[in-house]
Amino acid sequence: MIKIAHESPISIFPQVQSWTDYDYALVHLFEESPEYLDHFKKALAGGREVILDNSIFELGESFDMKKFADWTTELKPTWYIIPDALEDSLQTRMNAVEWNTHYREKVPGKCIGVVQGRTYQDIIDCYQFLDKEIDVDMIAISFDYSYYETESPHENKLVSWMLGRINLLHRMYREGYLNEKKPHHLLGCALPQEGLFYRDLDFIYSMDTSNPVVHGIKGIPYIQGQGLWSKESQKLFEMINHPKEDSMLPLVSQNVEDFRKFWNG
Repeated sequence: MIKIAHESPISIFPQVQSWTDYDYALVHLFEESPEYLDHFKKALAGGREVILDNSIFELGESFDMKKFADWTTELKPTWYIIPDALEDSLQTRMNAVEWNTHYREKVPGKCIGVVQGRTYQDIIDCYQFLDKEIDVDMIAISFDYSYYETESPHENKLVSWMLGRINLLHRMYREGYLNEKKPHHLLGCALPQEGLFYRDLDFIYSMDTSNPVVHGIKGIPYIQGQGLWSKESQKLFEMINHPKEDSMLPLVSQNVEDFRKFWNG
């Protein structure tokens, strides 16, 4: 079973948490909201797994490395994501070396390395470096590399991203690049039905996405048996203070349930 987390507004965090397997925290929001940080401290105290993200998807660049280490030390997450660089294989590797040298032994938690690159060879080089040279505890693959649009072109970019990651993982698996003994994390998803294509990949440990929550809040239900073929562009962190509305919870709950069926049957 793939462990699933859904980011959510603070106002409905407890409800969404009750429908998920672990919690996923965005570090830049700690500076804005003590209440947000407190939710994750309580989760950890209660025995929940927590992944601390470096907020690169939200900010466009990774959170400051020193401040990220400080927040990691304060939160003491189960896992944290080493600050990386979007689609930059070399800079991501350099960041991993810097983290390994100056912070890894000082902060609590197990580390996740995110693979980055613009070509298949970039991705392989970054993957092998994080796996063998840095020996990260878990490896993460993102949902929206531009590489996907080149290798799995489709008029619907979301389909291209979905097929791109499916094809990438299965190709790496066939060609023997994937370390099946190490857990893997899938960062986000373009379309919820992507999960149907990973039933044979046992090394996928976890994934995170706000997809069912964002669409539920906006009144958009999943199509029965299909999922979605479009995606709201708004990011969850922009809705972090969205007020609780009892009317939206049934649809959020239904989307979450439908999402789990795609990913875990």
